[in-house]
Amino acid sequence: MAGHSTASTTARTGSNPFLRAVAAISTLAGWVSAAMVVTAVAITCQMIFIRFVLNGSTIWQTEAVIYLVIAATLIGLPYVQRLRGHVNVDLVPIALPYRARFALAMLTLSLSIAIVALMLWYGYDYWHFAWSRGWRSDTVWGVRLWIPYLALPVGFALLLLQLVADMVAVLLGVDTPFGIEKDPLRVRAGAEGARAGEDF
Repeated sequence: MAGHSTASTTARTGSNPFLRAVAAISTLAGWVSAAMVVTAVAITCQMIFIRFVLNGSTIWQTEAVIYLVIAATLIGLPYVQRLRGHVNVDLVPIALPYRARFALAMLTLSLSIAIVALMLWYGYDYWHFAWSRGWRSDTVWGVRLWIPYLALPVGFALLLLQLVADMVAVLLGVDTPFGIEKDPLRVRAGAEGARAGEDF
């Protein structure tokens, strides 16, 4: 929806030790993901310098950047979920009464958990296949593919953990469904009234 959203921008943890631990893990995953992106940028700059300044050839740089960016995307999933940064259309949840919104949140989280669990299973299977068969990339570098493929099960496992924590937070009442207050229209009207008062 246009304008200010009534949803909180970060999943709440309260004093629950499980929720706080998952939040810390997701935040750590976000920092690791950011470090991977910075490393990929640094390698790209080094590759450009070697090619166009030193007129040399590169061996491992392009492949490393590809693996780092993909791994950063997967490892960063739980952090983005914790910050509610994924694409979100809150028109329907806001229009629903609280109980219907709660039921929709449970349905959405349950389906998300089931889909991510399935992706985790196949991601682990693919990683294990590469590890047990000793796959290597068909390049001069010949990297062992189980190393970059490890981002698949790790990323999906961390996202699954964050989704479970989101569901637990809603069930325990630590967080609200979709992060929306019980009466979002009243909250929005109050916020608009406060802004109008500031204009005078």
